Amino acid sequence: MQRWTCPKCSREFGQKGQGHICTKGLTLNEYFSTAEPWEQPIFDKVNTHLTSLGDVIVDPIAMGIMFKNGPMFCELRAKKKWTAVGFFLRHRLTSIRLSRKVADYQNKYFHVININDPEDIDNEILEWLTEAYHTAGAGRAATSAPSNTDSLAPDDIDDPFGP
Repeated sequence: MQRWTCPKCSREFGQKGQGHICTKGLTLNEYFSTAEPWEQPIFDKVNTHLTSLGDVIVDPIAMGIMFKNGPMFCELRAKKKWTAVGFFLRHRLTSIRLSRKVADYQNKYFHVININDPEDIDNEILEWLTEAYHTAGAGRAATSAPSNTDSLAPDDIDDPFGP
């Protein structure tokens, strides 16, 4: 994966000139210094799995942690009692595990599962995250020129999680 660091905000992205909102990036230590107790164990399990698949950019900012393989494909966002694990796929899942209505977003579907215990992240969820990782990489590789639906789509503008 090509990597690019924004000269204004110093955040790392999967494509040169990636559209984004310049906001202060954090280190993982900074992010977890104010996190809820369940957040880091959930992050650790998701991060261990995703980084085992290949090159991943981990981008912690104040609102959550984004995972990128080129474009963002997964996001962890802390809520009052759980972490919302969001991910993009090229198809709509139907599962009772989904905690929100699936959002259609730029020819992809954004899914959210609420997790409050890392033990809830089982093989089914890991398979969905694996598919999301490969979908993001395939979308990037499938285009020889940037397109608005994949690699140049801002990865933190019009975020399906919202504020």
